[in-house]
Amino acid sequence: MGAVEAYLLDIEGTTTPIDFVTKTLFPFAREELREFVCTQDISTERKLLSHEHEQDVAAQNDPPPWTGHTKDEIVSYLEWLMDRDRKSTGLKSIQGRIWESGYASGKLKGVVYPDVTPAFKRWKSAGKKIAIYSSGSVLAQKLIFGHLETPLSPLIDAYFDTELGGKRDSKSYAEIASRLGIDAANILFLSDITEEVQAARSAGMRSIQVFRDGNASGDGIANFDSLD
Repeated sequence: MGAVEAYLLDIEGTTTPIDFVTKTLFPFAREELREFVCTQDISTERKLLSHEHEQDVAAQNDPPPWTGHTKDEIVSYLEWLMDRDRKSTGLKSIQGRIWESGYASGKLKGVVYPDVTPAFKRWKSAGKKIAIYSSGSVLAQKLIFGHLETPLSPLIDAYFDTELGGKRDSKSYAEIASRLGIDAANILFLSDITEEVQAARSAGMRSIQVFRDGNASGDGIANFDSLD
């Protein structure tokens, strides 16, 4: 096994505190949701949501009524998805666009753990690639890293979201390795979620679980200080 050539990172609970996502980003998106749906072009997301609603009906998940023609129906279904923390591509796209407006207005600012910026700089100085893989849209990812006191966007080589595939599916990690042009064995994936770590390992990646409460166990780590 050769040296690590690329670092692939989750965001929530790995590079960024979970509270920032759950107590800042999600509430902001919910508060702005109705106005956004009523004033912006969401034709692309509407198609994705319509297909997802059909799947929910087929699975007897009892989603809110949907014809796809009224704003109230769309908002109700989006809120229903948010209540279930659904990793919905259509929902994540709309959330990302809402957050984009919030960052642009200065109402939102990105947040990362203190060890993230030094680690990114250290890895890039060593010639490593840095990539992000999150259930949040690529747009949402870029917004977080681009709106820090010291933006990290210039150090990030690639972003991936669930359009590529689920984060607990090993095929997703194999596809990421292919797109990065790096052997999976030379990519280190970092995440706080056990199932994601296992999926990455099944695809041949190195993978370490991150325990941000400081209680690292097994092969887990509490921060990025030891990673070179």
